[in-house]
Amino acid sequence: MTLNVRPMTLPEIDLIIDYFHGATPEHLETMGVDPTRLPARAAWRERLTRDFALPIEQRQAFQTIWLDGDRPIGFSTTDKIAFGEQANMHLHMIDSERRNGGAGAPCVRQSVDIYFATLRLKRLYCEPYAFNTAPNRTLQKAGFKYLKTHMTVPGPLNYHQAVTRWVMER
Repeated sequence: MTLNVRPMTLPEIDLIIDYFHGATPEHLETMGVDPTRLPARAAWRERLTRDFALPIEQRQAFQTIWLDGDRPIGFSTTDKIAFGEQANMHLHMIDSERRNGGAGAPCVRQSVDIYFATLRLKRLYCEPYAFNTAPNRTLQKAGFKYLKTHMTVPGPLNYHQAVTRWVMER
């Protein structure tokens, strides 16, 4: 296993769209995602393409891709970016056979390094669905600090739910 993490390129954005649109209802539920809130593929691609065209300092999102060799196994995204201050991170293992297999923490650590350097962050938050144990364990292994569990709507794809808030500070 040769894990490599790097910033996602524009031609790779369909990985995100395909991951969500191809997920089973059960998997979406595990992540706290409401399938009725998924944007149409074309609209989602258009939004991501517009965002990629902006300078990093002005983007609404920034993504990394997780590779085993040349094969994508997952990705991470950031949103709620306050450049030079903080952002929120999301993590997704697209290869279902790799979930709970130990690749998540090293990929998260590499993504964190990229986010802190590229976005010049002081803090990085992550708020996975509280009942999805895999990302919560992964964040702990990757060195995130537990802050609290609370009720919120963590993102535009989610419904109101319990989330666990984690932070990484530098």
